[in-house]
Amino acid sequence: MVCGVDEAGRGCLFGPVVAAAVILNPGDRIRGLRDSKLLPEETRERLAAQIRKRAICWAFAAVDAAQIDVINILQASRLAMRNAVLQLSPQPDFLLVDAVRLNHDCAQRAIIHGDALSVSIAAASIIAKVERDRMMRELDVAYPQYALASNKGYGTPAHRAALLEHGPTPLHRMTFAPVRSTQEEFAFSDDADDLLEDDLLEDDLLEDFEPGFTA
Repeated sequence: MVCGVDEAGRGCLFGPVVAAAVILNPGDRIRGLRDSKLLPEETRERLAAQIRKRAICWAFAAVDAAQIDVINILQASRLAMRNAVLQLSPQPDFLLVDAVRLNHDCAQRAIIHGDALSVSIAAASIIAKVERDRMMRELDVAYPQYALASNKGYGTPAHRAALLEHGPTPLHRMTFAPVRSTQEEFAFSDDADDLLEDDLLEDDLLEDFEPGFTA
């Protein structure tokens, strides 16, 4: 049995990377499977429902932003992919993986642009994308200022502007340059405020200060 494996969210600034593994039924062809990035949202959702219903088995797994910052996004993507494969029952005989090789005993082949060349990988890309988008819509309720329901955690101009205005959340990927730079900027701003307050306390308080006095 051949299993397609792919991830979604590798280039995002916020949230987990999500991977999916799918074993399609060769006797039940699902028409319209292609790279999830090329499909309208409504079509992705429809195809994801068909994959869940008609595939032999499927699974998805996520690695959160904190672990991404520890092991890097490439290793986090590979880990999410491996964890998705390990959830499958039955286990596959052969893996077709988009772009990378996995730490798995199963025979495998890494295919560059695999989601555009293999229906199995395309199916996995659809499941991964749909599941991650669902997570972003749910997290948008907790962090509405970042418009996650629309940008899905990618570094759009609006998302970067929100980072500059509000700073990063605990679910942002702190090692990613646009997030790291805003984190450093906010840290500098906080330090400057502390220094200013200390200077005022030590040097700049009026000797004749009385409550209610304003300069």
